[in-house]
Amino acid sequence: MTFLSSNSLCLTQRLGCLLLLCLCSTFAWTAPQHHTHKKAVVPSHAVKNTPSVKKSKRKLSTQPFAAEAYSTSDVAMDWSNAFAQRHQIDREWVRSTVGQARKIPAITQYVMPPATPSAKNWRAYRNRFVEPIRIQAGMRFWQANEAILARAEQAYGVPAEIIVGIIGVETMYGQNTGHFRVVDALATLAFDFPAQHPRAAERQPYFAGELEQFLLLAQRNRWDPLAIKGSYAGAMGWPQFMPGSWAKFAVDFDGDGRIDLYNSQADVIGSVANYFKAFNWQTGMPTHYPVQFDATRLNMDALMAPDILPTFSVSSFAAKGAMLEGAALQHLGPLALIELQNGGEPPSYVAGTENFYAITRYNWSSYYAMAVIDLGQEIKAARQR
Repeated sequence: MTFLSSNSLCLTQRLGCLLLLCLCSTFAWTAPQHHTHKKAVVPSHAVKNTPSVKKSKRKLSTQPFAAEAYSTSDVAMDWSNAFAQRHQIDREWVRSTVGQARKIPAITQYVMPPATPSAKNWRAYRNRFVEPIRIQAGMRFWQANEAILARAEQAYGVPAEIIVGIIGVETMYGQNTGHFRVVDALATLAFDFPAQHPRAAERQPYFAGELEQFLLLAQRNRWDPLAIKGSYAGAMGWPQFMPGSWAKFAVDFDGDGRIDLYNSQADVIGSVANYFKAFNWQTGMPTHYPVQFDATRLNMDALMAPDILPTFSVSSFAAKGAMLEGAALQHLGPLALIELQNGGEPPSYVAGTENFYAITRYNWSSYYAMAVIDLGQEIKAARQR
């Protein structure tokens, strides 16, 4: 899913991803929109009752409990009226659609930070995604889509292993796209986002905007908005795009005149590649380099201050005690020191490039980005063997 919190272990949705995400999506939307005039369609895979992606140890139940319909909510109906007027869309259709959305109380718990956060552990996190079943599924996906992945790499400059890694981490190659009704998830988070959340002031408007984008997508593509299913955060399809990401970055890569991130693997591949290109993926640039430390001049506070944002030149990196070797010494762009904590063991470190940062635009977490990279590399190595 395409939105999650910075440099931390995250729930997911697909957030992202894209996103995800995943949580999902503090993106600066700068890429051009890709809209197509599509024939009427409800993505068939979107209505299947498939298991949701597990991003935490909490079981993600989809039972509505005592779910309330938003037809009785003055806030939801006022929002619907304003939305319809703003976009010149039939007011009764909007009120009926939003009114049939139901509040899912469990979702308001899923988005809350854990009461007692566990220690971050990169090795444990990695093992959840870089494991034999997912690697085998990734090999089958790559084999089935080898020509499409090559075409996407040619068109957007994003390596096949990165695209394959994203889709594997997000939904296990379409096996776990979520089974919440997207309209329920987005309405719950738009109108009943938990006020006690530390970022409620920014997250609630974000989800209201995503509900708006979802309704616009449904209108444009003639979907049944009550039939589309996704994650508890509203992320959709194999790449777990939030509606805003679908509107801005999804592409018709199979050329059939419509964008389908549930059934067209070509559209999924092309859309993930286009997403990274929009976030300044640099063709041919590594995602990261090994790094060592010179204890005599190590300034860890200065190196960690920018977090995952690439800031340092190779020379300024070295001046602060972070040492590179070989080809990394010729790197021309900025670098960031990426710290991956290992529970009670010493942390792992790498020097992240602008391409590492681009992956974190899908899901704002260095752990997520490294899991995507490692999964893709393991699948590529397995194919070569």
